[in-house]
Amino acid sequence: MKNRNIKIIMAISIILLLFFTTANVASSYMKVKKTVEESIINQSLTIGKSIANSIDMSIYKRFLRNPEKNNDYWTIRNYLSDAKNKTGALYIYTIKIDNPNVARAMVVGQPAMEGQDNDFPIGEICLIPQKFVREAYYHNTSFVTDIVEDSKYGTYLTVGVPITDEDDIVVGYLGIDLSTSSLDNIKKDVIKNNLLLFIFNGVLIIITITSFFLIQRWYQKELAKEVDDTEDTYQTEIKALITSVSSLRHDFTNHIQVLHGFLQLGETEQAKQYAEALSKEVQTLESIKLDVDHPGLTILLQTKKLAAQNNQIDMSFTVSQSTFEHMKTIDLIKILSNLIDNAIDATTILPEEKRKITVNCTVDFKKYVFQIINTGPALSPNVPVFEQGYSTKQEEKGKVHGQGLFIVKSIVEKYGGQIALYSINELETVAYVEIPFKF
Repeated sequence: MKNRNIKIIMAISIILLLFFTTANVASSYMKVKKTVEESIINQSLTIGKSIANSIDMSIYKRFLRNPEKNNDYWTIRNYLSDAKNKTGALYIYTIKIDNPNVARAMVVGQPAMEGQDNDFPIGEICLIPQKFVREAYYHNTSFVTDIVEDSKYGTYLTVGVPITDEDDIVVGYLGIDLSTSSLDNIKKDVIKNNLLLFIFNGVLIIITITSFFLIQRWYQKELAKEVDDTEDTYQTEIKALITSVSSLRHDFTNHIQVLHGFLQLGETEQAKQYAEALSKEVQTLESIKLDVDHPGLTILLQTKKLAAQNNQIDMSFTVSQSTFEHMKTIDLIKILSNLIDNAIDATTILPEEKRKITVNCTVDFKKYVFQIINTGPALSPNVPVFEQGYSTKQEEKGKVHGQGLFIVKSIVEKYGGQIALYSINELETVAYVEIPFKF
């Protein structure tokens, strides 16, 4: 069920990733088109103002007083025709707006067409939408129309700028028609020039999705590995616990047989003394109960305490009231389990009365300090105890030694901590670990 939920979450995440990245590419494409259009329009407004300011006002005002195709008309028309050729506009012309409803073309910047005296008649109605005519009439401001469908002159949009005289009075408008096909061609050229950008975005999407899948697979492998490691660790501890319980059961059977033998022989006093000794041992077992805030640590220490009792080792604990939340439980268990097991192995070499282990798990300012002190043979100086495969134990068939301290050191280094193993005298060895807090 959990794996199914993870797959559903992953599928939704991938769909959302594809949606947002595709939307990003699409929005980039639309933004480029809009930016190109705005740039052309702004450039046309600037050019229109320049052309309007360069019209000879005395000639144009004289033409307006007598709007005929006379010398004044042709002077203005030739000037506008030359401007059209230089700018590449569809049409450039002057406009008369003397009412809020209709605009009229006065002089169209086109060369004279031989044999056609009536081309581009003066005062021809322009197809400028009324809302832009009203805006120009009432506010004397520049305007840019929507796309106009004109059966006679084609499809275009019009940029209009006011023509003002020397007294800054608006005497008309200069219109520049921009062909939509030309605009589309310019957009295509710009988009073509930005093709690498779109390809880059597409490749980025592919890389992102691929990385997403690879990270997912890596995470699942690491998760499976961690689960396996956790299971192995706890299985080892459970086996140790079962062994300890089996040993207790075996000892219990022996104790019952001894008591039964004493009673059969009538040795009541000896049976009483033996029972008192067993009572003390039971009280010792009761002392295994620990008041520790970390459940995993409690179970581990109880298990190790029981193992120590079975090996006639005096084991004591000092544990701070802490949840040890700055470490993963599996890492905490691995460190202490390996170090205590090593201490037990080293201590059992000694006579029973000299077997002693002290385990300290404390919090010191911004770090955890773990210290396991055991009696046993002193360590030889300069031995590579933390190297993988190194062990002081004798080889046993089917068993691999030399992994415990290597694993502990790897975990400690993962947390940026420190580890040391040293003897302070001929019969006492210390394993010391510091784990700094990571916030």
